[in-house]
Amino acid sequence: MPSFRVLHFGLGPIGASIVKQTAARPAFKIVGAVDVDPAKVGRDLGDVAGLSKRLNIRVQGDAAKALKAAKPDVVIHCTGSSIKKVMPQLEMILKAKAAVVSTTEELSYPEYTHIKQAKQIHAWARKAKVAVLGTGVNPGFAMDALPIMLTAVCERVDRVSVNRIQDARMRRLPFQQKIGAGLTTEQFQKKVEDGSVRHVGFTESIAMIADALGWTLDRISDEVQARLATVTVASEFLAVDPGYVCGIVQDGVGYRKGQPAIRLHMEAYLGAPDSYDSVEIEGSPNVTMKIPGGIQGDLATASMVVNAIPHVLAASPGLHTMRDIALPSFFAGR
Repeated sequence: MPSFRVLHFGLGPIGASIVKQTAARPAFKIVGAVDVDPAKVGRDLGDVAGLSKRLNIRVQGDAAKALKAAKPDVVIHCTGSSIKKVMPQLEMILKAKAAVVSTTEELSYPEYTHIKQAKQIHAWARKAKVAVLGTGVNPGFAMDALPIMLTAVCERVDRVSVNRIQDARMRRLPFQQKIGAGLTTEQFQKKVEDGSVRHVGFTESIAMIADALGWTLDRISDEVQARLATVTVASEFLAVDPGYVCGIVQDGVGYRKGQPAIRLHMEAYLGAPDSYDSVEIEGSPNVTMKIPGGIQGDLATASMVVNAIPHVLAASPGLHTMRDIALPSFFAGR
């Protein structure tokens, strides 16, 4: 069984969680780590990731230098949600001829929202003879790849509805901040308008589902509303008093022939009493699936990234999505 050479690019909470998994699985050999945070640069990766042991890999701030020295087979890229902002990083990685598995949400299905960038990344990857994939739990699985898979048993599909309800107290601080926890309604609205508060990926997920089903959509809507606390609710990181925002309610809809055909509904707030994921396929036959307790977002994102690595390394050169890559599964290596 080969040992895949892995470089970690971005060591926030998700990046650190991924390090814990690659360090524990025999199939992966960590050969480098990069982060821009001066407090992390120069430290041992095991220390930065919160492991109980040293990994003898020093975190570097110079990505180009780290890539040249490490010569990784694949780079796990965890630095941001915006495809436009991470383009220079992806170009650098692909010039080093390393495959990429990224948690950048807009990279999960950029053919609809970022066509120009998708073509450029595909060209870079083809030239480097490596594959690129954007994935995670959502987008990447819960609200797109999973419902797509469930339609495989249908002779006809009329509508697809997906619900994801999460108690955000279990999530990392950046996620709680991204859903506006602790803000006033006025602050929340301003951040919704500038795009800093919302779940990124609804449009990508809806477009992925529609393309998989061979549907042409009229349009896609994506609306965000505040969920207000009615009692004081607290997580490990912050407390929210009554009347303040404790999270979001977000609805994405794909319209086909003037009618809602794909609905994504997400509630993520501190204190949600009943976490679950569900998918409803209306057609022939009807298919309904519910996961009580839901899919834990942070752990599942890290797991999806790690489990996708062997398939990305085996894929043809170019930009891939969860629609066309081989079906991932847990992968230990030995």
